[in-house]
Amino acid sequence: MSRLMITGFSGFVSSHFMEYLYQHHPDFEVYGVSLGTPVFDWCHYRDRMKVEFFEADLMDGDRLSSLFGEIRPDYVLHLAAFSSVAYSWQHPEKSFRNNCNIFLNLLNAARKTTPDCRILSVGSSEEYGAVPPGSLPIREDQPLRPVSPYAVARVAQEQLSKVYADAFGMQVIMTRSFNHIGPGQDSRFVVPSLLSRIIGIRKSGKPEGEIETGDLSVIRDFTDVRDVTDAYYRLLTGGTPGEVYNVCSGKGRKLSEIVDLIAEEVGVRVSTKTSPALIRPNENQEIVGSPEKIQKELGWQRKIPFNQTIKDMIKAMMSF
Repeated sequence: MSRLMITGFSGFVSSHFMEYLYQHHPDFEVYGVSLGTPVFDWCHYRDRMKVEFFEADLMDGDRLSSLFGEIRPDYVLHLAAFSSVAYSWQHPEKSFRNNCNIFLNLLNAARKTTPDCRILSVGSSEEYGAVPPGSLPIREDQPLRPVSPYAVARVAQEQLSKVYADAFGMQVIMTRSFNHIGPGQDSRFVVPSLLSRIIGIRKSGKPEGEIETGDLSVIRDFTDVRDVTDAYYRLLTGGTPGEVYNVCSGKGRKLSEIVDLIAEEVGVRVSTKTSPALIRPNENQEIVGSPEKIQKELGWQRKIPFNQTIKDMIKAMMSF
């Protein structure tokens, strides 16, 4: 059996990745590592898979090296991150350290103990920064122009990946992942935040209501997290070390259109009011990626329609 370490095991993407493995590749031994206890029932997967959990602070390099020596993974899916752009503006130092320094610790631990393991370094479309309309959809050769502390940390993480791949021959594969959404996502992120407030109108019994938002004219590229997990598996097992891959849908959507879609699905009328507190500095107006590279090299395709993702998220939220 192949051994897989997942950092950020307690998070949103990890919970869906575990379901993906359970359904399609239960022969993996999974070793989850996270600072906090997982919010999903990871023990449930033990009826078909070997799954163990270790609570650890990845800022502790010695502890991480010890875990690598104990687990000796064949694969590492690095999901641990402070992935909120807004949070990075409020806490830039903390965001940088918890995105860049923990990854450096991981690389050093792997190099000492299991230098041949395959590592998927999950990055962000925020690394591209403000891209001219004529350069859309964004391809992997687009220059990086990060415009937030979070984006700078992700660029640093990617550069570390390339340095260790080039200097030590480590098998690090990198993503620039665009927005992904799905059932169970934290309401700190834009789509579940909108969903939560619009569903709140429905639950109040009123036919209409107003919500405060940020800039709804921005355009983003959204992919269902269940399609993202398929992409991550393919990259982990078949991606080319030292290479970067966009993980995206290739289609942009205005946030205002998403508000209208949610309101229609929930069955209420919604008006919006822009709040200055929700406007980000240096907001990227339009971020749409090209998935051509991962499609051609690994045969990945997005399968779940956006409208179905929204319906599934509504159903999950309404059940609570």
